[in-house]
Amino acid sequence: MGRWQAAGLPEGAPLVAQHVRRAPSTVLRTVPLPVPGRSLVAALALLLSGCVDVEPVGPAHHPTIVSLNPCTDAILAEVTAPGQLLAISHYSHDPRASSMPPAQARRYAATGGTVEEVLALDPDVVVAGTFLDPATAQAFRRLGIRVETVGIAATVAGSTAQVRRLAGVSGNRSGGEALVARIERSVAATERDGPRPEVLVWQEGGLVPGPDTLVAELLANSGFASHSAARGLGQGAYVPLERVLADPPQIVLVAGGDRMLHHPVLQDLPGVRYEKLEPSLLFCGGPTIPRLAGRLAALRDQALRAPPPTPSSEEEGASAQRNPLPLLFRGGGRGVVETTQ
Repeated sequence: MGRWQAAGLPEGAPLVAQHVRRAPSTVLRTVPLPVPGRSLVAALALLLSGCVDVEPVGPAHHPTIVSLNPCTDAILAEVTAPGQLLAISHYSHDPRASSMPPAQARRYAATGGTVEEVLALDPDVVVAGTFLDPATAQAFRRLGIRVETVGIAATVAGSTAQVRRLAGVSGNRSGGEALVARIERSVAATERDGPRPEVLVWQEGGLVPGPDTLVAELLANSGFASHSAARGLGQGAYVPLERVLADPPQIVLVAGGDRMLHHPVLQDLPGVRYEKLEPSLLFCGGPTIPRLAGRLAALRDQALRAPPPTPSSEEEGASAQRNPLPLLFRGGGRGVVETTQ
């Protein structure tokens, strides 16, 4: 039975048939050495004495890796040695789904994650999310490929633990510690005390993050209060435009291209700052944390230095003529202002 059959793949699958995985083995070869007898004895004595401290190399210590998850893509790109990360997920080549800078993602081949594609790359390890199909994971293992699955980090500590774990898988613990140190420095540098302006993080589809998420921890660290958490809204709760207008936060922070999130009326709310956040900063932890922490701290500092101007009655009337919704929903939706033409 061939390896592709053992993995549950049809016999003759082109990629699999051409790239049957090699079984780990140790091969000893004799190579003639043009060394005089005395020099040969000295060389052997040096090697056998253990005086030469050589860093271990090979698959057991620095395995080749294929990553099938955009969050592990970003971490492994930071902690692996050149040539060790054979491919990343196709999501990381899509700016709408990637948490990696485009130029960095383009350095790596992309894979859709099928058994045939991965086997053609012949990795020692596959790293994937916990939602990896069990049948696919079993197929990899039958082919002798180690499988590591990683969940979603909901805290900074959880993310740094993932970094250390993946650095250990890659055999480059020092690279992992360097990334962890960078994350911890950024979190410490962006910690803010004092007034805590209320912010609504409003994502694609009108959804908000829950209180037990990485972005919620970084918001609190940066000196913000969560508008949605204060109202008991959990992860993925939907907040319509009308609710934002009726009960606006001090800062509306939109992350997504949804038309509702960019309605012109949002920029006319008195006393409300309207800001944008790159959605990719909310996808993953790891090397994204310093960028997100820095952006949030900068927004908080800017909000306290220059509060949004409160429009005059004339400006407010002009705004109402352009966009009547703020008047209709002001005051928590307790009343409706009737207008005459």
